[in-house]
Amino acid sequence: MKPFLRLFDFSKKVDYKIEVLAGLTVAMTMIPESLSFAIIAGFPPLVGLYAAFIMGLVTAVFGGRPGMISGGAGATAVVLIALMQSHGLEYVFAAVALAGVLQILVGVFKLGKFIRLVPQPVMYGFVNGLAVIIFMSQIEQFKTVVNGETTWLSGTPLYIMAGLVALTIAIIVLLPRITKAVPPSLVAIIVVFGVVLGFGIDTKLVKDIAAVSGSLPPFHIPEVPLTLEMLQVIFPYALIMAGVGLTESLLTLNLVDEITSTRGSGNRESIAQGSANLLNGFFFGMGGCAMIAQTLVNLSAGARARLAGIVAAITILIIILVGAPIIERVPMAALVGVMVMVAIGTFEWISFRIINKMPRHDVFVGILVAAITIWLHNLALAVLIGVIIAALVFAWESAKRIRARKYVDAHGVKHYEMYGPLFFGSVAAFTEKFDVLNDPEEVVIDFKESRVADMSGIDALNKLTERYHKAGKTLHLKHLSPDCLLLLKNADKVIDVNILEDPHYAVVTDKLA
Repeated sequence: MKPFLRLFDFSKKVDYKIEVLAGLTVAMTMIPESLSFAIIAGFPPLVGLYAAFIMGLVTAVFGGRPGMISGGAGATAVVLIALMQSHGLEYVFAAVALAGVLQILVGVFKLGKFIRLVPQPVMYGFVNGLAVIIFMSQIEQFKTVVNGETTWLSGTPLYIMAGLVALTIAIIVLLPRITKAVPPSLVAIIVVFGVVLGFGIDTKLVKDIAAVSGSLPPFHIPEVPLTLEMLQVIFPYALIMAGVGLTESLLTLNLVDEITSTRGSGNRESIAQGSANLLNGFFFGMGGCAMIAQTLVNLSAGARARLAGIVAAITILIIILVGAPIIERVPMAALVGVMVMVAIGTFEWISFRIINKMPRHDVFVGILVAAITIWLHNLALAVLIGVIIAALVFAWESAKRIRARKYVDAHGVKHYEMYGPLFFGSVAAFTEKFDVLNDPEEVVIDFKESRVADMSGIDALNKLTERYHKAGKTLHLKHLSPDCLLLLKNADKVIDVNILEDPHYAVVTDKLA
């Protein structure tokens, strides 16, 4: 019984009022986004709401990060647009289910820890680009459809929309100075809703996006042929969706870790995300991943436990079943104001203050990731490119650190004391430091302050030992790591290593990840 209760954080000190109110606020902001993403992808609107409910509930209960919110996200929906257009909704459900299986495998094989390889400049660029995307997506709400054409609001409708947005922002900014007993975002939504309803103001409402009423998510086995051809069609989409979803989810997990000064489990979150997507494929949902904007809404409302996510998911289900007539009358201006404040809060303003103190290559990586995020709206691709560039820069800088201290001892033996890592990037510089023809008959290379990191370094050592051997000279390699010794066993005639002095290089593993 106790393990079950711990899933809901009942064993910890939880402020139930804050958690419930935060969950209600999150639900209000998730509904229009989930509807919009579903419509953009060409899915029935309810497919987006079902995804919000299933993703939100499963990840809130079983995920690796209390306080995180998941739902029908735009990044994963965009991946499936082409499949929807070419093969229809049934193939989409099959791809979502397969993506879930792939994500579960990532968690089972404990691959979630690799998200730690994302450098801080990439995180800055990712978060800042995301903040801009959130803000720009709200600008789209200032458009309307007239005679089948999308145009900008003008005149009185524009002034009303802008005024209500300003009122929402003012409440969110000023209310915490008066009281922190309730989430300011929820109060702002309720006040603006009351003003519009009480004064009969004509403005854009949630129902102008789509209807939100329906039934429980129906169990539905995707009607696709169980053939190799079908698998070839859906696998690329499933793979991309799984990658995009996990990238966003694990980056969100890292972000929440920083905000709350706690630590979540990437592998557990991967399994929860995969399980939720697998259920989506069989319960008429479009799938999804962690939603950073809604997560930040949740955290800003004071939620830190799983209860808020559970409340948000159940609220969405209740709205689908019975509360649609009320929610459909919520002004979009209130939700726009909330999301604008989320965008402002998401942006890493500290990145501007420290930009002069950061290395130029880190600044470049951060700006590039932000630009790709904004331009392509592909968060996973932006992060991947950022990580690759950061890794190449790191390799280049590390390659310049290889150096050697040279001296000849009293016995006429020349010593090379190496410093820095020997790997593919530093092989050329390493080889240039040796004068095989002019060196004495006996040479010692000491790796006590160095480390042979990859096969390129090992290959360089093999070639160097062969050069000294052909020159009729004896080469001794000292303080080599055990893995390098094993691979260099074929050169034992020219290697003299004191095994007892060799350091042990352990691999750091994290059982909690």
